[in-house]
Amino acid sequence: MKVAITGPESSGKTTLCASLSAHYGVSYVSEYARMHLEKTQGVYDQKDLDLIAQGQFKSLLLSSEDILISDTDFLVLEVWSMYKYKKVSALINEFIRKDIFDLHILCSPDIPWEKDPLRESPDSRNELFELYLESLNKHGKNFIIVSGTHEERLKKSWQEIDALMKV
Repeated sequence: MKVAITGPESSGKTTLCASLSAHYGVSYVSEYARMHLEKTQGVYDQKDLDLIAQGQFKSLLLSSEDILISDTDFLVLEVWSMYKYKKVSALINEFIRKDIFDLHILCSPDIPWEKDPLRESPDSRNELFELYLESLNKHGKNFIIVSGTHEERLKKSWQEIDALMKV
């Protein structure tokens, strides 16, 4: 079972990942973009998005967990690339087509913004959320939307993951 947590900046993705990994007793795959951007002090261009995609893919391949939980997916790179550069690379499109994840959990930006030096768009979260929703639908991904309190998000995520594991 492979689960990707996705959504706009400061929408609770990492918090949800940490709670899901604790609940299922597995580690989660961190967001490679954060590691990359910390090294570059947040400076990047469109070519860096391909490096981030490659790094994320390699990180996913290293996981041997029965339940893989990823603190991002390749749709994040598609949405951000379109939003910032108005085009998406062939490599990012290729990773999206691989259909790596059994479930995408889209986090609603209905929680307070938390300032972070690597975050760029505090006023665009709702617009970006709609782009994520559009992308998930366009690519035919299996997904749920979580919103509300952390406990509500966690409960809905557990229910969906548990139901998929029973299939």
